Amino acid sequence: MVTITEFQKIGVGLTGFGLFFLLFGVLLYFDSVLLAFGNILFLTGLAFIIGLQRTAYFFFQRQKLRGSTFFLGGVALVLLRWPVVGMAIETYGFVQLFKSFFPVAFGFLGSLVNIPFLNVLFTKLSGSSNSMV
Repeated sequence: MVTITEFQKIGVGLTGFGLFFLLFGVLLYFDSVLLAFGNILFLTGLAFIIGLQRTAYFFFQRQKLRGSTFFLGGVALVLLRWPVVGMAIETYGFVQLFKSFFPVAFGFLGSLVNIPFLNVLFTKLSGSSNSMV
């Protein structure tokens, strides 16, 4: 069993609140204050969950440098009150950073969902097959 430290529990809360504020900021027509607060909470929560050194290593790997540049540049644009442009650039960077994780996430969601249409959709997105052969 994996033990979770108190810092990691705090990090999960900060990340959850960050995602909430990001969603709420988008729903309120790209409110720059909510988006900026959500970005700060999300990045702080990520640093609490995996540690400051691992967070820096994740963002500044050579193969992820392009995605990190776009993601952190988008965060900077949101902080400078250019929310629509910043979120567009940030979204592109997020997809570039986590594109290797998406098939794993879709495969996991496909195994959880027993709804036939969604199961087929997540299986196609994950790139795996249900064939036993």
